[in-house]
Amino acid sequence: MQNADPAPLLQLQQLTKRYRAEDAAAVQDVSFDLHEGEILALLGPSGCGKTTTLRMIAGFETPDAGDVLIHGRSVLELAPRDRHIGVVFQDYALFPHLNLLRNVMFGMQQVPRAQRAERAREWLQLVGLATFAERMPDELSGGQQQRAALARTLAAEPRLVLLDEPFSNLDAALRESTRIEVRQLLKKAGTTAILVTHDQAEALSFADRVGVMQAGRLCQTGTPETVYHVPETAFVAEFLGHTNLLPCLAQGRQAQSPLGEINLSTEAQGEVMVSLRPEHLSLEASPASDANCEVISREFRGHDNFYRVQTAGTTPAEYKVLAPYDCVLPAGAPARLTPRQPGVILRG
Repeated sequence: MQNADPAPLLQLQQLTKRYRAEDAAAVQDVSFDLHEGEILALLGPSGCGKTTTLRMIAGFETPDAGDVLIHGRSVLELAPRDRHIGVVFQDYALFPHLNLLRNVMFGMQQVPRAQRAERAREWLQLVGLATFAERMPDELSGGQQQRAALARTLAAEPRLVLLDEPFSNLDAALRESTRIEVRQLLKKAGTTAILVTHDQAEALSFADRVGVMQAGRLCQTGTPETVYHVPETAFVAEFLGHTNLLPCLAQGRQAQSPLGEINLSTEAQGEVMVSLRPEHLSLEASPASDANCEVISREFRGHDNFYRVQTAGTTPAEYKVLAPYDCVLPAGAPARLTPRQPGVILRG
């Protein structure tokens, strides 16, 4: 007999928070589980409730309803310092008057004093900063400061690490490399973590699971691939990247759409709204007599071309298409637009 799945490290049960009674809830009935060693990204626009959710987990905010459980035990009555949760802030929060070694040693209250320097050097080694132990924070680059902040957090041996927009102060190139390094470090240490971000690419590349939030509610959770390729709502489909929304009339696994008959990913009957990502459409040059669209614009992106096209007929519609780098069509060219993948039915 196989063992049952292990109990989650963290459980959120219908977490709700209002800052003022007359306001809409900042967070409404948010529930999810998080297992040991897993990285979850909470993704959504500003004001959607993701940071408030993080602050309630950490103990910086008190929920109006719901519960936060760690290893099956409610921690709502515990002060933040007693929850054994580490937080990496947007501004890193390193102590400017302490060198890197002493910054890392600061949180190691669980380690005998005589062993702290040695253990701190081990954590700096893990994040690739062992040779910078004596440097002050202002002598480090932004990426180095971020890794130092992570080392200090991990050195306290928290049960859970919360990362609140940790890469937003870095420039684009440094943000990508630091994100890769931090994910590798978390996985190497076996650390359970939650990342809060509004950056879709960051969430999809960093996390094992993604939770998309809108107006205080958790719309959908799943693997990055599932949430991107099989969105459940129009908001999730559009927030995670470009998409095309098509009103269709479904009959089983086929549907009549503005692009003609298309396949569906699941069976349905009647009127449905369908999502087709730009990369799930193909575009090719076509004689005007066989064309079903006209090119409006093309953006060359190096490895591909991003097109906007418009269909002909009495109710013309605009579509977005991602085509290979060698598919080069000028504005005004007739073309043939064809679905390459089944459409995904949306709810709500």
